Amino acid sequence: MKNFLSTSILFFILFGITFMKPQSLKPNWIEISTKSLKQQLIQKYGEKQKANIEKGITQVAEFWRESDGSQTQFEDFVSANYAGDPDTHNQLFDRFEYLLEQTDGHFNKLNLDYRRQADLELGPILPVDEIFAGYDPSAHINDDFFQNKIAFVVLLNFPLTTLEDRLSKGELWTRKDWAETRLAHRFAKRIPAEVNLAIGEASAKSSAYIAGYNIWMHHVISEKGERLFPEKMRLLSHWNLRDELKANYPLEKIGLTKQRIIQKVMERIVTQTIPEIVIDNPAVDWNPFTNEVKISSVKDYSENKNAVINFSDKAEPNTRYKMLLDDFKAAKLADPYSPTAKTMIERRFNENREMPEVRVKEILESILSSPLVNETSKLIEKRLGKSLEPFDIWYNGFKPKSKYSEADLDKIVAKKYPTPKAYQKDIPNLLAKLGFTKERAEFLANNIEVDPARGSGHAWGAGMRSEKAHLRTRVDKTGMNYKGYNIAVHEMGHNVEQTFSLNTIDHFLLQGVPNTAFTEAFAFLFQSRDLALLDLQPEDQNAEALHALQDFWATYEIAGVSLVDLEAWHWMYEHPDANAEQLKEAVLLIAKSIWNKFYAPVFKIKDVVLLGIYSHMIDSFLYLPDYPLGHIISFQIDEHIKQTGNLGKEFERMATFGSVSPDVWMKHATGSPVSEMFLLDAARKALEKIRN
Repeated sequence: MKNFLSTSILFFILFGITFMKPQSLKPNWIEISTKSLKQQLIQKYGEKQKANIEKGITQVAEFWRESDGSQTQFEDFVSANYAGDPDTHNQLFDRFEYLLEQTDGHFNKLNLDYRRQADLELGPILPVDEIFAGYDPSAHINDDFFQNKIAFVVLLNFPLTTLEDRLSKGELWTRKDWAETRLAHRFAKRIPAEVNLAIGEASAKSSAYIAGYNIWMHHVISEKGERLFPEKMRLLSHWNLRDELKANYPLEKIGLTKQRIIQKVMERIVTQTIPEIVIDNPAVDWNPFTNEVKISSVKDYSENKNAVINFSDKAEPNTRYKMLLDDFKAAKLADPYSPTAKTMIERRFNENREMPEVRVKEILESILSSPLVNETSKLIEKRLGKSLEPFDIWYNGFKPKSKYSEADLDKIVAKKYPTPKAYQKDIPNLLAKLGFTKERAEFLANNIEVDPARGSGHAWGAGMRSEKAHLRTRVDKTGMNYKGYNIAVHEMGHNVEQTFSLNTIDHFLLQGVPNTAFTEAFAFLFQSRDLALLDLQPEDQNAEALHALQDFWATYEIAGVSLVDLEAWHWMYEHPDANAEQLKEAVLLIAKSIWNKFYAPVFKIKDVVLLGIYSHMIDSFLYLPDYPLGHIISFQIDEHIKQTGNLGKEFERMATFGSVSPDVWMKHATGSPVSEMFLLDAARKALEKIRN
């Protein structure tokens, strides 16, 4: 395995900050000055400005510390920087919009460059590369903006809002109102730079761990000692393992055997009974059923550091859960500095998603407890000709029949895309097939750069209009395979959204979409059309119904995974002093509990731990609920696009609406708020059609 950033650095940061206290409370003179200043400014600008003046001064006072200045300095600052004249207020807004784009964009470019060697397949990673990847050059910017008073200028002139405000009043706000809201919320927390750096360190370390978690499948042996997987097959957990499992459905008996092997590999990873030596190491053979490890007699790799071993069959020492625990400890450091969202869980739902946790859980449990699940499972059993097994949560057979196997698709894709540059060159053609005009396809392609990913792949937005979005996808020496292509199409959906929502939007401060689930929705929209882009999509009268059932089953699967992620974070907050072993046992218990409640009645098997396999749970800080929301939102968007018949035009119209609240965005996009009922209704109709 790779050498990661020294744990001593992260420990020092976490240990030091653990004993830091939030900065001193407000100065004892602040209330007197605040009252006096409000009276003065109301007298100067009139009663019409009263609400704005009172709110602005109150916001500044809330964050002002003794170190920011004396009573006189506070009063002078407020008097000099309140923009009571409408023209001055507009000029102030324009200044911030331009300068923050430059700030964000250049820091984004630095982050890309610092992470380049760690993220891309460009040769060995040196220890210094991991240090650069873990460094966030923007970590001090919020701190600096409070110290030099730029943040206070914003708080004095632009109102902070609550989630309740945005949900209840947002539909009546203008575009400028929303942009000003986004501006103010950049400074809703005063988090010290050391805390931001600690979070960046933990994130980089867990990401590097996940990016290197490969299993060499030719060296994973069946219960009978057979090698069933091809030479040089190196699968990243969990993405590639899951996708290989899906690819084996058409292979009947041998496919079933391979799926059971992959399930056992996944279980060993989750329970941390996997021998540490088999991780990203083709020099040993491993039987995951007996857990026996031997030096391999088969050499299907080039000489490299992964093949040099000191033989041991010891289990991975709970590294997976140590990473998650370090993420939690780092994220928790921000809690004292976040008065309106006091935990990472609240920040994820109330600020990042702008959807209350209770509502998201209701949506997920509505899918999980739907009677349509049992009906769909019976249809899957009929199609498979066997009872369901736990890995069938990833069943992907609801697709029109095709004469092309996974191996066929690998050959087609490898020939078409031997290098990342070949995919780059074909982007205009792919976008044209999706319904974008030639002009828009060229515009989008010129703003997207394709890079060879070290991990499974990801999309990275530009940050400012003078830069390009980046599409990272895995391309082997033999060319891109179908899994890599499928991921590339998904990431291209992200990139197109990122390009439209930055380059063609009316306000930079509204760039993006309401939350991550919406950009995932756009990515799913592209990904579901990947075969059509290869001109391989067969005609099938049931194609639409099959697509609905596939989306429903995929949402059912990831909804449970999301609840495991969420409950794990709740457990960590309830047990902040837990160690990695205790966290592991808790996650296993949570995974089994959610499985037993929502899956065991369908699969007739209890105490399965597979819901704990997702890598995003370890490196992405409570990200997983965005996936089922993404499926639900994507389906709702797709249903609307089918009615209009123009994906390219509708995609652009939706993506340029920006980061308003989810329901405001969805009403603009489709005419209805976010709802799982569109997916459930489509699944019900699909079952009726397929049965008949």
